[in-house]
Amino acid sequence: MIVHKFGGTSLGTAQRISSVVRIIETSLDQQPAVVVSALSGTTDRLIAAARAAARGDDSVCQAALSWLGEKHHSAAEALLLATFPECRELHGFIDEHLERLGRFLHSIAVLGELTARGHDAVACFGEKLSAAIVATTLRSRGISAQAVSSTDLIRTNDRFGSAIPQMEATRKQVRDRVLPLMKGGVVPIITGYIGSTADGIPTTLGRSGSDFSAAIVAACLDCDELRIWTDVDGILTADPNVVSSARVLRELSYEEATRLARFGAEVLHPRTIGPIIEKGIPLCILNSFNPADPGTRIVQSPSPQRHLWPAIVSATGLQLLRLRSHNGPWQLRMATTALARLDDASIPVRMFSQSFSEQGINLVVGDQDAQHSVRLLSQGVGGSPSHRVYALDTIEQVATVSVIGLPGDRVYGIAVRAFAALGKREVRVVAVAQEAAEDSVTFCIPAEDVADTVRFLHRELGLENGKEEET
Repeated sequence: MIVHKFGGTSLGTAQRISSVVRIIETSLDQQPAVVVSALSGTTDRLIAAARAAARGDDSVCQAALSWLGEKHHSAAEALLLATFPECRELHGFIDEHLERLGRFLHSIAVLGELTARGHDAVACFGEKLSAAIVATTLRSRGISAQAVSSTDLIRTNDRFGSAIPQMEATRKQVRDRVLPLMKGGVVPIITGYIGSTADGIPTTLGRSGSDFSAAIVAACLDCDELRIWTDVDGILTADPNVVSSARVLRELSYEEATRLARFGAEVLHPRTIGPIIEKGIPLCILNSFNPADPGTRIVQSPSPQRHLWPAIVSATGLQLLRLRSHNGPWQLRMATTALARLDDASIPVRMFSQSFSEQGINLVVGDQDAQHSVRLLSQGVGGSPSHRVYALDTIEQVATVSVIGLPGDRVYGIAVRAFAALGKREVRVVAVAQEAAEDSVTFCIPAEDVADTVRFLHRELGLENGKEEET
């Protein structure tokens, strides 16, 4: 028994969905269950529409509904013959959910506020649509499949935006609802990212939380392997789109993979490993664009003969927000107020650094969250000068670059070497975050410098010619 998880890039077009169907088809003898993300770009559109509704911008909402309708109807039309009995039913399903989404957005507009609960109610629509499309496509190819909403499977607390699963209740639901399908030869197509409270109120597990969903399902099913399909050949020493010579880390321990995920390795959600550790379930990171590649295998006890290298994790599409004290000394509560405000709005803060000498804090957020972050933080800026808590100072387009020496790889002081390399290249470092250990560091640098910086670090750390491969 295996669990596949397919992310948004693997489901970006009708052609990509056809490739996913072929991957599922080749694994039918292994009793697969499948967890899917929303089609690429969908969740960002949904969240942007919800935020626009709260500020009364109906044009953005209507544009989002139009985009969502076009994307999902086009995929359905390309994948299914018009004569297929379920074709009309699928188009009706899409229209019904978009109509329901429109009503949700109208309710948010009337309220004039986007609550965390309202955020999750809107954000969960994408996975429901993608699961229906994948399941219907499988059936059109003669494969028994059924879309299953994880609101009926994954029980969580009511921390909307980053809900915590209640594993005992979830395990019972998964085994009661999913196992009978699999034993009957039906492939369950399960919505990722979402769950529900005991009262049936939809929740989300955090942005990019479909990996986490898949791990939860895999653990509840006691499956033999979890396979997460993405658009690269596993976890690499650097982004292969930036460094063509980046090496695949073929085998990692649970601890090592979690560490890389925490530093922002986009192919793996940081919470993914937790549910599978107790069961000792192997996790494979694979490329749906290149399914023949063995990818990265993550296990409890990797082979002592494996090659292990440091890794460089970079992230782009980010903006830096600077908050400074308006009157008087900078206090910790000012930072906690700002962070709490963003957390309540389910906005991931990719990095932050605080300086008492400069009387302020630097926050790094995604481009898609920047304007909303400014609006939220400006609520602490308004009022007369004498009553302002802090002032929003500067916004800059940035990227982050993390250099991580994996535990046990005998590469000590890598942070020092990374600082030296950036100094040698004269890269402007905007902000720095570092753990107490010397085996990792994250730099915030100007966005335009990221590609050249990552390539230079890759060479300087010996990853081009294998100098670091001995463990």
